[in-house]
This record gives sequence, structure tokens and C-alpha cells, in this order.
Amino acid sequence: MSDEHSLSITDEDEDETGAAQAKERLVEKEGYLSKWTNYIHGWQDRYVVLQNGTIAYFKCESDRELGCRGSLSLGKAFIEASEFDECRFDVRVNDSVYYLRTAEPEERRSWIDTLEAIKASDSGYGSETSLRKNASMLSLSSATSLTLSSTSSSSFKKGRSLREKLMEMETFRDILCRQVDTLQTYFDGCAENEGSSIHDHDDLRMNDDMFEDDQLVDHDADDEMDELSSTPTPASLMKKRSMSESSPVKMPNKYAIDFKGEAITFKATTSGILATMSHCIDLLSKKEEHWKRKYEKEVEKRKKIEEQCKKALLNAKKKSFVSGPDFVEGPHMMLNEEEFYDAVETALDQHDEEDGANDDLDIRGCEMIEKEGSEEAHRFSKEVDSHIYDSLQYIQEDVDGNWTLVYEDGEMKVHRRDYEEGGVVIDPLKATHTVQGVTGREMAHYFFDKDVRMDWDSTLETCKVIETFSSNTMVFHQLYKRVWPSSQRETLFMSHIREIPSADVSLERLEYEVGNPWLSINYSIDHSGVPVNKYVRATCDVAFFCQTTIAPRTEGEALTRDHISCKITYSCTVNPGGWAPPSVVRAVSKRECPKFLRKIGSFCQTVFKEKDIML
Repeated sequence: MSDEHSLSITDEDEDETGAAQAKERLVEKEGYLSKWTNYIHGWQDRYVVLQNGTIAYFKCESDRELGCRGSLSLGKAFIEASEFDECRFDVRVNDSVYYLRTAEPEERRSWIDTLEAIKASDSGYGSETSLRKNASMLSLSSATSLTLSSTSSSSFKKGRSLREKLMEMETFRDILCRQVDTLQTYFDGCAENEGSSIHDHDDLRMNDDMFEDDQLVDHDADDEMDELSSTPTPASLMKKRSMSESSPVKMPNKYAIDFKGEAITFKATTSGILATMSHCIDLLSKKEEHWKRKYEKEVEKRKKIEEQCKKALLNAKKKSFVSGPDFVEGPHMMLNEEEFYDAVETALDQHDEEDGANDDLDIRGCEMIEKEGSEEAHRFSKEVDSHIYDSLQYIQEDVDGNWTLVYEDGEMKVHRRDYEEGGVVIDPLKATHTVQGVTGREMAHYFFDKDVRMDWDSTLETCKVIETFSSNTMVFHQLYKRVWPSSQRETLFMSHIREIPSADVSLERLEYEVGNPWLSINYSIDHSGVPVNKYVRATCDVAFFCQTTIAPRTEGEALTRDHISCKITYSCTVNPGGWAPPSVVRAVSKRECPKFLRKIGSFCQTVFKEKDIML
């Protein structure tokens, strides 16, 4: 009988194989993103690949064959869009975090959607294959019983209740009992035919008394089932077996095996097992509510512990060095305002030291624009004219009670008007300064000239002309040196220089003023050649207004540079492009504005001191 049973494997392995193939077919996404590296290097371009449920990054696309620099599994990843930067998103798995930044907000949305889709696919929740994972399917077949072969193989499926298991065991018991009855009938017939000549009537009656039956065939099955209807116990089974062994009954012959007695014992045993299992199920049902309440208490305990862990982790981060763009600059930065300013001031001092070491280098000359024909028409002419008009109006406004004098040294004065927009400090500045030995034309051209900007502005890392519209109108892109702990910044602006006719100026002319004043402006624009990338884009609106005066001299005395001077009226409004402590922004502007005016004045004096005076 055992030789006729077999195991059959279901199609679950095929489902798992299909799931694996589906995962391999998952749509990939790849491309260059800016990734936050560390405090030293900040944002760097990295080639990011989404594949097989993971996110991996490489230094560049050609490095894919050499292996990735890092990867995270997206199955349990937490994907979050930054609330302060519309192009940034974070991928977090436990303590590992990738800070990533796209070039455009729409591109960020595309990356986040793809990451969420891969995460949902990798988790496997709700899929049919995941529900059947680890299931074991068996099919039992028997040539002697169609019932056994028709028993559902789902009896071994995961998720069945204990009561269903009990019913299945009863089915198997009935099948085995019918098989034993069949064999018993067969062997009884064999024994009757084999021993009919040697058995007498007394032996048969003794055998009938033992089994409480008149014949070897099972003609009193109802009485037997009545006997089995009462649940036996292991003690009663042992008592029956001992009574059977102690009876002085001999087997009719060597072929008459007592299959019926064994069947009765087997039926009684299985009935006891089933009764015991039923009793256990009842006990489990009674305990279910108790265990449920206990489970709910454990869940509450776990939530409390998780909250305590989060608070402890947050406190630990506050007390330790934490890496990440959110902790460098923004409302969540770990440094307080005093520490932030100290760090910025230290970095600026280092820049000043480096700049001082370069003072001995040769200062390049300045290229002057001819007065005649300097107004060249181009597609931005009207826009430039509008900004020239607005800048003149702003320059000519009096400094009233809304302005605060924040710095004064001789003829140099710096005023500030406190203004914030969206929590970001955008304080307009207006300053005046007088430089001896140069004219207004020379000073304005030195401020405008693209070739000398790196000389007098030590904060610049690079300065490039993106597009030239005319000799006096250009688009500049400037990248500034990083001042830790703030992020590195850049500006993209239109720059223009123009001689302003005296009739267009409503300001009262200065005493001993000669010639026309000159104005150089810078205002931020957008340009397709320089998209927003990994640097923080600052915006600016700057006006540099220069007037020339000549001191009285005796009759016949030659005009020298000792007689001339230039009055500078400087105004600027700068949006730093990101959040920073207001006190720090104001302190830095108060420090840098006077330094800038002194430096550009000193450099201009050096460049033109040996040249002819240009009014």
C-alpha cells in the first residue's frame, strides 16, 4: 500500500520563478544627479541607477563596469522630498541616507515616482506569489481507494485552521479503516478456508466470545460503533490490550492473523487522538482573548520603546557631528547662530589671508569703452534701459528714517534697511565712498571689466562671460568660494555700463563736479546656458554710480591726479538663495561691504596712477 503513494509538486515553484523574472524585467531608471558627499566637497555629480530593487551610484557612467560606490535596497527604504529645496529628495534606509538633487522639480517627481514603484514591487505585499510563499503541496494517491486520491492537496496549504486539520485527519482515518476492513475480510476468508477441517464448534464460540460476535465476518458493526462512540482513554486502551494478552486463546492456525483486533485498537486510538486534539482546540479558543489582550499590550510597549529610541537618536545627533545638507544650512542646522557666525568669520579670515598673499602679484590693466558708439542695440536693450531707470531712481532716493547707519569711517558710510521675505534676509544696502586720484569713468569701467573682476573680488572662484550682446552689455556667471558651513553659491546676471547725461540725473551736482556720471548695473536673469545645478543660486540687483570732481588749483597749475576724485554711490539687494541665520547675514554684509569698497578703490588707484586722466 505504501508503494502506491506518491508526492506531487504544485506550480508554486513556477510562481516564484515568474516573480523573479518579473523583478528582473522591472523598468530601470538611470541618469546623473547631484549627491551630497560631505562637508568638504558638498554636492557632486554622480551617475545613479535603479535596478533589481536597489539604488546604486557611480562616479560617472563609464564606471558602471567597475562597480558601484554604494547602494541601498529599496524594499524598506524611506523616500522623502525636501520641503526646503524643490529639486532635492532623500533616500533613507536605517542610518544610511542618500541626499540627491535633480536639475528640475519635474525631474525630482519622476525619480520619486519610480523609486516608490520599485519599493512597492520589491515588498511583495498583495501579490499572489507572496501569499503562497513557503507553502508545501502534497497529493496522496492510492490504488485501493479513490477517496484518498481525491483528497484535496490544499489540506497542507498555509493559512488553514486547526479545526480543518482535524477534519482532514478524520478523513484519513476513515480511509485507512476501510482499507483495513477490506484486508480483514480477505484474510478471514483465507483463514476460514484453510482451517475449516481442524476447527471445532467450541473454538469458534470461544473466538466469538472474545470479539462479542457470532461469526468472523463483521455483521454487528452497529454495536462496534456504539462501543467506539464513547471517547477512549490511554488507560482503557492499555486495559483491553492486557486482557487480550492474558486470555488463554490460541489462534485457529498460523494463517488466521487477527486484523480485526488490530483495526479495533487503531480505531480506538485515533478516536482518542482526535478527541484530545478537539479538547486542545477548545482550550486555545478560550485563551485567544487573553493572548489578544497580551499582544495589544506588547504592541503598545513596542510603540513607546520606538518613540524613546527616536528621541534618543535625535538627542545623540544634536550632541554629535551630523552630516547632511539639512544640518549644514537651514532651520534644522545643528550649529546655533553664534557658532555659525564664528565658522563663517573663520572661513572669511582664511580667504583674506590667501588674498593678502596675492597682493604682490601684478594687477592687470582695465579696458576702456569708447564714448562714441557705446550704445549698441540688441534684444535686451529695452530691458536694460528699464533697469537703468530704476537704478537711477533708487540711487537718488534720500536715506530716511527707514535706513540704519551700520558703518561709518571718514567719508565712507553704509546704510541698511531691514527686510525679510519668507524668513530669508534680503536687506537693501546703500553706501557712499570717495576715492582719490581716479575719475568716475575709470572707476565704473574697472568695476565692469570682465578681465579684472578676479583681482579685486577675492570671494570669486570662477568668473565667466556666458554671452556678449555689445561691448557694454554681457551676461556673467560667477561661482563663489565656499564659506563653511554655508553652501557654495553662484550668481548669473546681466552686466551693463553707461554714461548718464547730467540732464537725466535729478541729484544736485556735487561741488566742483565735472563731466557726466557713469553707472554700471548688475541684475540677475535666467539663461538656458547655465541651468540651476548643485550650487545655491543667489540673486542680486546692484548699481555702481560714479561722479568725478576736480579740486580748485592755482592759475596755470597743471591738472594731476592729486586734483581729481571719484564719489561712489553703491546700492545692492542680494537674496542669498537659501535660509541662513538673519544675524549672521547682516553681520557678514556689514563686514564685507566696506572691505569691498576699499579694495576696489585701492586697486583702481594702482591701475590708473601712471596713466593719462580719462574724464
